[in-house]
Amino acid sequence: MAAEGTPTEEASSEDAGARPVTTGSESVVRALETAGVEHLFGVQGGAIMPVYDALYDSAMDHVTMAHEQGAAHAADAYGIVSGDPGVCLATSGPGATNLVTGLADASLDSDPMIALTGQVPTAMVGSDAFQEADTTGITSPVTKENYFASDADTVGDAVGEAFALADEGRQGPTLVDLPKDVTNGATDREPDEGKTPETYDPPERADEEAVETAADAIASAERPVILAGGGVIKAEACDDLRQFATEYGVPVVTTMPAVGAFPEDRDLAMEMAGMHGTGYANMAITHCDAMFAVGTRFDDRLTGGVETFAPEAEIVHADIDPAEISKNVHADYPLLGDAGTVIEQVHAALAEERDTDMAATGERWQEWREQCLMWKDEYPMDYAAPADAPLKPQFVVEAVDAATADDTIVTTGVGQHQMWAVQYWTYTEPRTWVSSHGLGTMGYGLPSAIGARFAADDDQSVVCFDGDGSFLMTLQELAVAVRENLDITVFVLNNEAVGMVRQWQDGFFEGRRMASEYPWVPDFETLAEAFGARGYTIDDEGEVEDVVSEALAHDGPSVVDAHIDPTENVYPMVPSGGANGEFVLAEDQL
Repeated sequence: MAAEGTPTEEASSEDAGARPVTTGSESVVRALETAGVEHLFGVQGGAIMPVYDALYDSAMDHVTMAHEQGAAHAADAYGIVSGDPGVCLATSGPGATNLVTGLADASLDSDPMIALTGQVPTAMVGSDAFQEADTTGITSPVTKENYFASDADTVGDAVGEAFALADEGRQGPTLVDLPKDVTNGATDREPDEGKTPETYDPPERADEEAVETAADAIASAERPVILAGGGVIKAEACDDLRQFATEYGVPVVTTMPAVGAFPEDRDLAMEMAGMHGTGYANMAITHCDAMFAVGTRFDDRLTGGVETFAPEAEIVHADIDPAEISKNVHADYPLLGDAGTVIEQVHAALAEERDTDMAATGERWQEWREQCLMWKDEYPMDYAAPADAPLKPQFVVEAVDAATADDTIVTTGVGQHQMWAVQYWTYTEPRTWVSSHGLGTMGYGLPSAIGARFAADDDQSVVCFDGDGSFLMTLQELAVAVRENLDITVFVLNNEAVGMVRQWQDGFFEGRRMASEYPWVPDFETLAEAFGARGYTIDDEGEVEDVVSEALAHDGPSVVDAHIDPTENVYPMVPSGGANGEFVLAEDQL
């Protein structure tokens, strides 16, 4: 796909290497090219203009977004799907501040991303110049590291280092602020190949003695579970996880960022735990006596009340970031290291006991596995759908799942629709679930679908489940999807409300629905057509199959406005701060 605003004949990578570096901007672009960047998402502006001018002759594909927040979310999703840092650009002042939500989102979810922001000339910094903001100061709390470029000779090195740092160890967003005099400044120096600082040395292997002790604790357990966090996917450790769990027959619970790390169609899959996790996952956590937690930060939406989380379990916690060990949940056996490497280490330690204790242990755990299967039967993920009832959102999600391949990428906004999309879709592959977890950013769905589309394989489908309230926040990015002719399908689960807020108001605020009902939302089919996309409307269950089929078959962006039951709520639910094992299945149980 040709970059917008660039010559028809793109420069080859050989041409890029032959182009001399003469300015700081060209050094920035060269650093990105050297890092292997293919796509960038951004919005042009005054202070970043020199960098955009240098992009004119680059083979990299720049995607102009409608808003800087959309650029950040697109870059974030690109990093989730590809595993490599996504790149976003914005100008100074409001351009940079519009990236902050996306940076905070990527920071909480440990997503690899680099932001490049324009800045007023160095001599004007601190003078309250036009479109000036303290970008590094503002973004410091929500980036893994940020840089203020001070010299044209070294600006490319800073970009290369920021890119490498976003990718290494615990992934996360980085930022480089680029004063206009630095990017316009003269230099003939080629930037160094990007690498992390010498002082940055994330652990790879856990201490062997600690591994042996942790393995003994797991082997001695009667009711073990594996809790897979998003770090399993970040570390490309899903195969290690699957082999470990399958070989020893250990049930697997996932956090929401880890959805897809373990195939949900297997008996050992207890699926997602937490506030809106499955009943059987929460029962497994509540009754386990040993937990092998890998790459998770034990956030409050997973744990509920920390004092009641896995109350009978000894916790083996493997993480690459020492700051996460015992931060929220005490680790009885801390293992610092890369998720895949630590899983291999524990696997090997247990394998040493295979000829004696482990063979018997695998059989001993059979009763525990059967108990977990009984919980699946006792607390199935189902919903009431009387013949005369309005369209159920769960039915729409299941219908789209049935009509698409296993490797389809699902992106979402945030709210009830997000929960239905994770609960009623069967995820079997990593990097197919793209959502906002820690920050809970409404509006994430559509721009993330754009970023995911650029990162996905050509034969992969990309669908977005959004709510009417969430879709309204970033729907301007539909213009980008149309301009680029991106094959994405958006399903708006439209209940004319900010549904999750409305559900909480009904359950905890005596039904006082202040500012949560949206009877004024537009006709999304008509709106989609106005943008140049294909629009559809679904009013009842009988229309679902045909409309889903037609929308998915459309070669280009389409929007399906599904008018769902406005009274439908998300269950199971663990009330905020409650115990995982005390989930409720209906409002009258709150």
